[in-house]
Amino acid sequence: MEWDRHRFIPDENLNAVKHDYREFEVKPYGGACGAEIFGLDISKPVNQQTVTEIKQALADHLVIFFRDQTIEPEGLKAFGAHFGTFHTHAFVDGVEGHPEIMVVEKDPKDEYNFAGVWHSDVSFEEKPPMGSIFCAIDVPDYGGNTLFANQQLAYDMLSDTYKQMLEGVYALHSAENVYGPQGEYATQDYKDHHDGTGITSDESADQRFAHPIVRTHPETGRKSLFVNEPFTVGIKGMLNEEAEPILRYLFRHSTRPDFGCNFRWETNAVAFWDNRSVQHYPLNDYPGRRRVMWRLTLNGEKPF
Repeated sequence: MEWDRHRFIPDENLNAVKHDYREFEVKPYGGACGAEIFGLDISKPVNQQTVTEIKQALADHLVIFFRDQTIEPEGLKAFGAHFGTFHTHAFVDGVEGHPEIMVVEKDPKDEYNFAGVWHSDVSFEEKPPMGSIFCAIDVPDYGGNTLFANQQLAYDMLSDTYKQMLEGVYALHSAENVYGPQGEYATQDYKDHHDGTGITSDESADQRFAHPIVRTHPETGRKSLFVNEPFTVGIKGMLNEEAEPILRYLFRHSTRPDFGCNFRWETNAVAFWDNRSVQHYPLNDYPGRRRVMWRLTLNGEKPF
């Protein structure tokens, strides 16, 4: 068999600037996805042209970053409202008075970090979110970066035969392994090594929804892989023994390092990612230090 796992990525898949922007400057952050936005204060009202260009930058780069943003809950929601309605997490509490803004916190004594695995946010719902806006409130001096992986590129880099095999195949998504009564956050080990305050585990997490393994972006028409290890629990119409090797391969393939970027957080930095087209992974490499983030998540559509 010919070994081509390290073949060059076609030029059209590289994270190059694809459009001109008038309201701010865009600089690619990684080779496969990600860009930094300069010259824009999102804590202040933004005009429609700016909103249009932000949407274009998100479509071009899948995750965009802003630095030096002093933003409060009301300002964050005012910005987010330009891009959709707000999602409220079923199992995790929000900022007091703002249930739509989820608190992601790791205290110095905690050994586990929240959602410390490659994933797409809330893919276990019938209509998974279109995106998330993540704000750094308190971050360690070093460590605690977030990795992102381009799932459009992950799909593009599959063989034609594998793509054909996946067409029309649906994966089963559920929160059962994370928020269920026997899920990760219900275990005594997790409770002993992470505060876990504000996290609920109950039987409602066992509900399952089927989403296409290859989904189509509703705005760009690009295809991407849509499976992730914590929430994808099977393949519709397959026995577990049949589905397991397919999913294991896709989990590994979709998070290859050369599909993504590694974002270095600073206090008041903001990331806005397209949850339909990227996975992300928060690194847990800052023992004994505190990290507090806010996440405003935007409602999405049923994948197709």
